[in-house]
Amino acid sequence: MNSSREQLIPSLEQLENVFEGFFEWLAGQYDETGGFYYAQSSIHDPNFSPDIESTAQALNILSRNDLVNDMPEKMRQQMIHFFQNKQDPNTGYFYDEDPAMRKDEVMVHRAINYSAGSLKKLGSKYLYPLPLEAKAAPNYVTSPEEYLKKWKSIDLSNSWRGCDLLATSCVYIGQMDKEKQAPFLIEATRFLESIQDQETGLWGEGSLYVRISGTFKLHTFYSRFNIPMPNTDRIYKSVLTCLRTEEAKDMCYIRNPIDLLSYMNLNIPKQELNEILEITVKNIKKLKRNDGGFSREIENSPSAPNIAQVKKGEYYPNMPKPVHLSKGLFEGDMNASTQATLIRKQCYKLAGLPVGPLKESKYFYGKLISEKYRDTSSSRAMESRNMLIQCIHGTVTMRSDLRKSRQIIIQSAAMSNTLMFQPICKTSRFIFPSKV
Repeated sequence: MNSSREQLIPSLEQLENVFEGFFEWLAGQYDETGGFYYAQSSIHDPNFSPDIESTAQALNILSRNDLVNDMPEKMRQQMIHFFQNKQDPNTGYFYDEDPAMRKDEVMVHRAINYSAGSLKKLGSKYLYPLPLEAKAAPNYVTSPEEYLKKWKSIDLSNSWRGCDLLATSCVYIGQMDKEKQAPFLIEATRFLESIQDQETGLWGEGSLYVRISGTFKLHTFYSRFNIPMPNTDRIYKSVLTCLRTEEAKDMCYIRNPIDLLSYMNLNIPKQELNEILEITVKNIKKLKRNDGGFSREIENSPSAPNIAQVKKGEYYPNMPKPVHLSKGLFEGDMNASTQATLIRKQCYKLAGLPVGPLKESKYFYGKLISEKYRDTSSSRAMESRNMLIQCIHGTVTMRSDLRKSRQIIIQSAAMSNTLMFQPICKTSRFIFPSKV
């Protein structure tokens, strides 16, 4: 290894250490419906359920750590059914349970790519035609001129949100055959070039991080259709200025610049690359949480990540209703955590070094089983607790019920060494878990 690459090693080693406890957190987010929860506060609250984005993001984490091929078949089938059951057979769209999700254009478009892509990773596919084939797509897909009208109608006063609307609307172009795609791509490319800031290389308005995040959203369009992004040298200078002068208060503000740099594949001077990696690692440490996951924001994890692009004190017209995925506590969340693993991957790529799975990833499926039994033991112990309380109050009189409850307690204790036992009351000979 040459000396210039050796200078990058300390930052990468620090980055590895940030992921301690991460896979235990990830295992705890899995549900036997085949989905993953967004955060720990989502799990035991009936208002929340596993969602499309969190589940796809978790699968991306597994993929980046070479865990998909080793997935137990039962889990694979559960995840396949999770995504397939989210698809509307009439329209081809994929929807979460929250009806507000259907009214968020970005979420609806992202759900198509997330679901179709996840099913492909799992060795399966969607059950019904996608919206374009199902003739359920919006009217603006009928011609390049209508698509252009749609794009011109999008407000770019907040580059991040506006460019997200631009980029995700291209999901329908992705469903076209290449011959039909061509005129749409020509119009889109011309339009984007006409509104790019020629000095900074960025698009739209807002702070540096907001404009870089918007530019990042547009890079998904360029990379998806193998079109060169214009003025990448100017974008690089803007990114470097931003990293040096702005505070990253959102995991996206850490991921988006790194992802852009990786995509642009420029010859970055080693001294500047070392600086970029040091800043990135310093920023990502601030968002690691004690539960093992990473948080989107400094103060807390946003309960509704679909509106987290527009920060407090900022405004964007016609924002959708919040789609709440958690209680929004000071905790890790799947949105930030999948980004953290991607940041790691891109940092190694920028350093010109191979990246392997995180060292704790090999224990993931073992931790998943452990979490399952912990949940099972807690559930059964709660059943026993309730039954024993009924015994004390005289509402259960059958000896068979009493024997059943005692058996449940014994099995529960065997499955989990974390349960604490204490008397139900001073006059009782029975015991039950004090925390379940």
